Amino acid sequence: MTDATQPRIPDPIRAGLAAGWDVVDASRLPSDLAIEADVVIVGSGAGGGVAAETLALAGLKVVVLEEGPLRSSSDFRMREADAYPELYQESAARKTLDKAINVMQGRCVGGGTTVNWTSSFRTPPATLDHWARALGIPGMGVDALAPWFAKMEARLGIARWEVPPNANNAALARGAAKLGIPSAAIRRNVRGCWNLGYCGMGCPTNAKQSMLVTTLPSALSRGAKLVTRVRAERFVIAGDRVDRLEARALDAAGTTPTERRVTVRARSYVAAGGAIGTPALLLRSGAPDPHGLVGKRTFLHPTIVSAALMPERVDAFAGAPQTIYSDHWLDTMPPDGPAGFKLEAPPLHPVLAAITLPGHGDAHARWMAQLPNLHALIALVRDGFHPDSPGGTVTLRDDGTPVLDYPLTPYLFDGMRRAFRAMADLQFAAGARSVMPVHGRGEAFETAAAARSAIAAFDLAPLVTPVVSAHVMGGCPLGPDPRRAVVDLDGRHHQLANLHVLDGSLFPTSIGANPQLSIYGIVAKLADALASSLGRPAPVA
Repeated sequence: MTDATQPRIPDPIRAGLAAGWDVVDASRLPSDLAIEADVVIVGSGAGGGVAAETLALAGLKVVVLEEGPLRSSSDFRMREADAYPELYQESAARKTLDKAINVMQGRCVGGGTTVNWTSSFRTPPATLDHWARALGIPGMGVDALAPWFAKMEARLGIARWEVPPNANNAALARGAAKLGIPSAAIRRNVRGCWNLGYCGMGCPTNAKQSMLVTTLPSALSRGAKLVTRVRAERFVIAGDRVDRLEARALDAAGTTPTERRVTVRARSYVAAGGAIGTPALLLRSGAPDPHGLVGKRTFLHPTIVSAALMPERVDAFAGAPQTIYSDHWLDTMPPDGPAGFKLEAPPLHPVLAAITLPGHGDAHARWMAQLPNLHALIALVRDGFHPDSPGGTVTLRDDGTPVLDYPLTPYLFDGMRRAFRAMADLQFAAGARSVMPVHGRGEAFETAAAARSAIAAFDLAPLVTPVVSAHVMGGCPLGPDPRRAVVDLDGRHHQLANLHVLDGSLFPTSIGANPQLSIYGIVAKLADALASSLGRPAPVA
């Protein structure tokens, strides 16, 4: 289908801009910019987007700063070569300090919600129970959060996906059933989804109910201001309060600071730049940190991959990308025991597959030539619940940009070994001709027994075992005790009266599930309280 014959899809972003939304592209600023507002929000992803709508609905003057560009459905062409440099941090090549983990994060208006795969899970009860029991965090239990999750599910169209799964996800369900292991459908935040499968490149039909097409347009329509291609450099602190936010405009590529400066003065300041960006901002600001907590206990779901060749076409690049999961190896493992893991079936687009599959030259080319028959599983390892899983640390490079140091420990590798074995068993049960755990040289096996024997002998190690993650959490955990938490139970900084953290960096452990709905629900609760504290209670939905 050519561009000329494609059906016309309304673009709410372009319509809003034409209607007069207050949006500034800082890369085009002719001079420095000074702004005054009730609230300034750094970041426009899951946390920043929910906070922006909540506070704007309360009648507050809101300004949102976003490091990335504003792009919309008219720009989303389902092409990896365009999407990764445009919409992701470091062109989807952000890595941990030792280069052992590739971390995929959004860098655009809407943040990760614009480019994620729509998987929506409430925070698992086992996680919330651990927060209360082991970490002393009250008021965040299943019953307390249920109304906020329900509110955001209704707002963002989060519901069971009733369309039959694509072949990639169907193989997960089939293999699990053959092994007698439970699996289930994943709820997705979509309305009128076309089932294209290119969610990671930005939704070209506006079906994905990301912040880009929901909360941010709502806030902008109520007078909020959005500044794009601008990097928040530091909060200037006076006593126990933030006095102002200083930021730098970026160039058109969104990577290099220019000479133009943006300064925002507000009654209240919200850090929502994600679990790498928010700790980095606090570190650059010299924010009070008497117990050395900022950036520590930053968590991923370290994720490994198992590829398989099926006798039939799988076409894992087509159809809704993640619709089936299994929590069997989480539900049967206590959170503070050996590392449990969640199984999902990711999409396999050509560039994503090429950078994930091991090997070089002819061996790599042979796997890529069989892409239509390639099936993949991923295991997301739950981290942060056991004394041997302390997570990582966000630090600053000499130029002030952040980097995550994330040691891969024996505790994590034990979970990965068991996950490789579980994925191989499941793929053979689903009918795979051969299975290749993505490790080392990428050897493939034609029987489950051979795969199990080899996996038991794998020398699992950083840079030998490819590890990826799209989920970053923690680094500014919430809690009542300033000796263990950066912010209190309202998300307010323990030492700064007018600074809140409202994003995934609040979490004191990893979630154990795709975190976007956890961010939506918990931030909705905290942003509502912030609106009330500023004197203009948010209206009842």
